[in-house]
Amino acid sequence: MAQDIRALFKNDKITNEKMPENHQERFLEKLEAALPEAKQSKFGWLGIAASLVVLLGLSFGAFKYFQPQDQGNSQEIAATKIVDTKSLGDISPGLKKVEDYYLASINSELSKMTYIPETKALFDGYLIQLNALDKEYQKLSLELTESGPSELTVNALIDNLKLRLNLLYRLRSQLQEFNTSDAHADEVSQSEQI
Repeated sequence: MAQDIRALFKNDKITNEKMPENHQERFLEKLEAALPEAKQSKFGWLGIAASLVVLLGLSFGAFKYFQPQDQGNSQEIAATKIVDTKSLGDISPGLKKVEDYYLASINSELSKMTYIPETKALFDGYLIQLNALDKEYQKLSLELTESGPSELTVNALIDNLKLRLNLLYRLRSQLQEFNTSDAHADEVSQSEQI
């Protein structure tokens, strides 16, 4: 059964027949219709880059996870670890304006405050309350970061800022009352001396 191909060509008469005109174009059109050319995605390189980023991220995470930690320095590391928390401004531009307004007002009021040795205890008491409110604000910001924005958390953050500002207004009014009563006492003592 197996025959030599050279023998087949010797026995066969080869004719010089020409193909019909436009045969090649029609063949290419039929081929294109049957097997359309797959278009190259212009985002192909982006997929490769994203895969590399994910792979590097996972590798770094695995490295950090399996890295042995020194037990002696763990408290120092925890103390110096900075947590990136979200603020009201990260949620919406409107809330950023509210937060900026309150923070600017709080800082402005603090910068205007002056105390004398007689009012230092009053001033320090208010500063302790402000520090407690600031710590609570940080906890709420951490909650906002971890659990996402909720109406309760956002309202609590705004209420915290309002309370701090109101405390400063109250401190200012008490300092003014003290200064006016002190000035009035000075006037009375001067008039008695005359």
